[in-house]
Amino acid sequence: MRTTSFIWDVCKSSFTFGLIGLTVSDRFASVVHVQGLSMSPTFNPPNNSSLGLLTVNGPSTDDHVMVEKRCLTDYKFSHGDVIVFSSPRNYKEKQIKRITGLAGDWISVPFSYDAVRIPEGHCWVEGDNPTDSLDSRSFGPIPLGLIRGRVTHILWPPQRVQKVDRKLPRSGLTF
Repeated sequence: MRTTSFIWDVCKSSFTFGLIGLTVSDRFASVVHVQGLSMSPTFNPPNNSSLGLLTVNGPSTDDHVMVEKRCLTDYKFSHGDVIVFSSPRNYKEKQIKRITGLAGDWISVPFSYDAVRIPEGHCWVEGDNPTDSLDSRSFGPIPLGLIRGRVTHILWPPQRVQKVDRKLPRSGLTF
């Protein structure tokens, strides 16, 4: 009898904590693993080690970041916000990029004399590492409905724990 009661209590507690955890990660905040070099050096900076005149880029340590989701209630974003969004090409794939243009902004298209006006309900996103980033320069402005949250802090590895700044790329906005 006691064993059955104990198992039942453990199951109830686990279910309750699971529901609370799911609600928090769905509505308020979650932790996301960042892979790739498209946002380097902001996330996953390469480990540079110097061997005389030769500089070796070692493998980077993947960062884990906090993504706050309360920004999704009114879709209020600013230039320089780092966001997580579903890829416009494959909704199952999540990407992390920086907002460089909002609705009404004019963006110059690279390697062209064309300019694109960002439509209402969309934003322009770019990686901090333009040579290794698949972003709006490839697929155009993204709908705000694809955004899953705003990155606020780097949580892992411990030596990189910090707040993520709202900064624009070195080149600034492209008009």
